[in-house]
Amino acid sequence: MEKAVKYALNHKESLMNYLLDGRCEISNNSAERKAKVYATGRKNFLFHDSVDGAKATAIVMSLVETAKANNLNAYKYLYTLLLYMPDYKNEPAGIEQLLPWSTFVQDKCSEIIDDSLELPENRGNLPI
Repeated sequence: MEKAVKYALNHKESLMNYLLDGRCEISNNSAERKAKVYATGRKNFLFHDSVDGAKATAIVMSLVETAKANNLNAYKYLYTLLLYMPDYKNEPAGIEQLLPWSTFVQDKCSEIIDDSLELPENRGNLPI
C-alpha cells in the first residue's frame, strides 16, 4: 500500500489529467485487450515471407478490430468489403459507404449469425 501511495504522490500532476478530462479512462485495460490480439499472433508473424505479407496481416487485423469496436460481425464486414471494394476503390463516396459506421455497413454486418451472405452476382450497387 505504501508503494501505491508514494507512486500517486510522485505522479500527482499527470494523474490529475484523469480528473480534468471526462473522456480519459482510469485504466488502460481496453487498450491492453486490443493489443493482446497482436501479441497472440506475433509467433505466426515469424513465418511471413515478405514485408508485404506482414502489412497485409496488419491491415486485416486492423479491419477486424475496427469491426469489433463498431459492434459488427467481423466476418460479414470483411466479406462486404471484398464484395464491394473492387468497384468503388477510386470513388470517395463509395469508400464512405464502406466505413464501419456507415448506415449501409451497419445494416449489412450487424447481425451475429451469418445466415445470408450476398453472392457477387446478386450484390447490387452501393447507395451513394
